[in-house]
Amino acid sequence: MTKTATRRIGALAGLTSLALVAGATAARATTPPATAGTAAAAGVSLQGTCPDTVTIQTDWWPEAEHGGLYELVGPGYTIDKDAKNVTGPLVSKGQDTGVKVQIRAGGSAIPGSVADEMVAHDDIMLGYFNIEGSATNKAVKLLSVVAPLEKNPQMIMWDPATYPDVTAIKDLQQHDVPVLVFGKGIVAKWMIAKGILKDGQFDTSFDGSPDRFVADGKVAMQGFATAEPYKFEHDLPSWNKPIAFQTYYDAGWKTYSQTLAILADDKAKLAPCLKLLVPIIQQAQVDYIQSPDTANAIIGEAVKAYDNFWTQSPELMRFSDEQQLKLGIVGNGDDATLGNMDEARIQTVIDELKATPGVDLRPDVTAGDLYTNEFIDPSIGLPAGSPATGGTTAATTPAPTTPGTMTAGTTAHS
Repeated sequence: MTKTATRRIGALAGLTSLALVAGATAARATTPPATAGTAAAAGVSLQGTCPDTVTIQTDWWPEAEHGGLYELVGPGYTIDKDAKNVTGPLVSKGQDTGVKVQIRAGGSAIPGSVADEMVAHDDIMLGYFNIEGSATNKAVKLLSVVAPLEKNPQMIMWDPATYPDVTAIKDLQQHDVPVLVFGKGIVAKWMIAKGILKDGQFDTSFDGSPDRFVADGKVAMQGFATAEPYKFEHDLPSWNKPIAFQTYYDAGWKTYSQTLAILADDKAKLAPCLKLLVPIIQQAQVDYIQSPDTANAIIGEAVKAYDNFWTQSPELMRFSDEQQLKLGIVGNGDDATLGNMDEARIQTVIDELKATPGVDLRPDVTAGDLYTNEFIDPSIGLPAGSPATGGTTAATTPAPTTPGTMTAGTTAHS
């Protein structure tokens, strides 16, 4: 892929869903917390309870959608450009917790899946996983303990000038529009089974490049609502105009993507740590999405240090943060808690997979096998009045501003 290529959607288990999750118990809290967003775990010590370094394996290169993790990184961090990780003091609201956090890049930075990495490296405590991958994986069982993202940011996009009457993914069927995807995976099979798109519309020759979309204008393409709308309007001189899109969530695919999970067999051992750590992660996501500059600077430095096809400009990250709030990708859901998961919603995903031809589920899997809210602090959430709505739209993006200065290396940063 080139520097203008979209991220490989299969890495986040979208239309080429390969990620894994498993676990158990506890329905989503339905009682609003008394004071959302104020129960920060500042001053909490993790020393002696958590590993000396809490290692988190992500599913892709550093990006704004990972911002809540980088909010955990305090002053004095280092960036290892060879191992592709960021390591620093693990902080909560700026207070050192007594342990370190290491955030490892995913995607092509690792040889296989996140689950493979967790099995191969026992120092990895948490990894990114989604619900549909968990429900279909029979080899590795993991337990999702917190969902930093309420909604999946993946989408299908099209040119609103070419198709002015298309307002949803299903409308692409009436024009028989080819849809560029990396592979015909779980979500594609679900869309075919639901009658949203026809089997023959999926074009699996997609390599991540925007070239065919730009040259043709008559095809649709998978992407991320938090990235491609900005990139196509501001970073592609050959296009430089709005695109329209609908997220998978708004099309009806209501999975949880990018949950943080542990190996299920490690739950008892890690429970004392998770009881303290999960609320810190919740609070970090709340803090990040309201004030992202510090974490975004770390992301930018890491991307520059890794020095490959992947880019994250300050303007793109700013757009992503705004879009995450606008579309409810980061939000409290139907209660006042950020990070918890809804059992009925997960069971609906499982039930729809059961009705989808070509999808091979784990035997007798239920929602209770895939997640737990046991470690969630229900008092932590975005403040009342924060944006949390979304829909289908032709993307509008803020005008770019002068990029900030980013440095990178393998030395400590203060």
